[in-house]
Amino acid sequence: MSEKTGDGIEPVARSSSSIENGKVAAQDDSFEVFKKQEGQVDFRTVGWIHASVIFLKVIFATGVLTIPSSMYVLGALPGAINVLGWQFLNTYCAIIQGDFRNNHAGCHSIADMAHVVGGAWLREVVGVFFLVTFAIVGASGIVGASTALNALSSHGMCTNSFMLICTVAVFLLASLRKFEKIAWLTWAGFASVFVAVFIVVVGVTQRDRPAAAPQTGDYDFGYHVIGNPTFVAGMTSVASIFCSGAGTSAFLPVISEMRRPRDYKKSVYLCMGIVTASYLAFSLVVYRYCGKWVASPSLGSAGDTIKKVAYGVGLAGLLVSACLYIHVAAKYIFVRLLRDSRHLQANSLVHWAVWLACTLSMSFVGFLIGSGITIFNYLLALAGSLTFAPLALGLPGYLWIYDHREYRNGKPWQVLVYYLNWAMIGLAVFLTIGGTYGVVQNIIDAYARGEIDQAFSCADNSNSS
Repeated sequence: MSEKTGDGIEPVARSSSSIENGKVAAQDDSFEVFKKQEGQVDFRTVGWIHASVIFLKVIFATGVLTIPSSMYVLGALPGAINVLGWQFLNTYCAIIQGDFRNNHAGCHSIADMAHVVGGAWLREVVGVFFLVTFAIVGASGIVGASTALNALSSHGMCTNSFMLICTVAVFLLASLRKFEKIAWLTWAGFASVFVAVFIVVVGVTQRDRPAAAPQTGDYDFGYHVIGNPTFVAGMTSVASIFCSGAGTSAFLPVISEMRRPRDYKKSVYLCMGIVTASYLAFSLVVYRYCGKWVASPSLGSAGDTIKKVAYGVGLAGLLVSACLYIHVAAKYIFVRLLRDSRHLQANSLVHWAVWLACTLSMSFVGFLIGSGITIFNYLLALAGSLTFAPLALGLPGYLWIYDHREYRNGKPWQVLVYYLNWAMIGLAVFLTIGGTYGVVQNIIDAYARGEIDQAFSCADNSNSS
């Protein structure tokens, strides 16, 4: 028999034993987007350890740099609960997406999954959300890297010039064609950011006062176990923490390039375990020693000398993060354009022209967004509320419901799980509306206070300096 999951997804021959309850058996690899064929480029080269490191680099770099400032707004206890709660949900949603992808033929991205459950119109909507999401977080990586160059040079050049330099570097790195090649970069990238954050954590514990606080006389330290934020400030901080682990839709294209897609869960559990423990430990220590004087990105929290050391060590990781975000978005466009063409896996002029056009266009869009919103935590909060909430929280809830419709009339515990997934969709709607309102209001207020200058200006808008 044959199966077709949507426009542009090839029908594949399938034995009756490989399908159960309308799902494709995960052990059958014949429906993979990238085929292993002689004379074609082999994209299926990523092992599960490499995949886990790619996932770590997608999640870890930018998220850990904004959580301490979010904890100041929420307080240490609510902040810690948010870190644990959101990371649990993000892990759960990552597993749902992987299971769905391995159960339905031809799914390369979250947009393909949307097509399975909602048809062509939903695929296009989700595809746009996916591209906007990773353009925004790509912009955050470019902003973070340009902030690093600003710190290392003591603001020796126009901020926008640094952003342009970083964008060119990101474009070149993102244009590496296969995740296997980028995987080797992610080892160095993850290590550099992890060490950089650790340097700052040690650095803040060695100071009598936070670096940004008055160094003489009385001052307000600003440490709270439970904060008292306004709705706007609270939702922005919650969205930032959620965003720090919500990039799970970027995991999906990686599965298509794994040697054994069934190993996906092992990669996710290893990644999210390290991320959750690191986020909680690093952010609580930095907030405990810096209070309200924590910087965003947090690498600037331990004084000028430590800031330069940390940014010098972490610069590679920030660039690799931005490169991954741009690569994932570009790979989505690339596969959509060439999926039904021999050029998808051929070393042809068309193949390379389309691929480089995709990475260049996404890098340029990231540059434009970064030039318009140069405050790091606002970029991440905007991504968390506007796009990640429906993409990484709401849609996975419905994917689970689609594959487990029998739970609605099942045993009591199955009915409970069924409606908990509907509740997760409701949470995504609330975070999308409330979080987006909060972030947009904060951005408007920041422009009014002069914290964000006009786009393409040479002013240093980083609040980490």
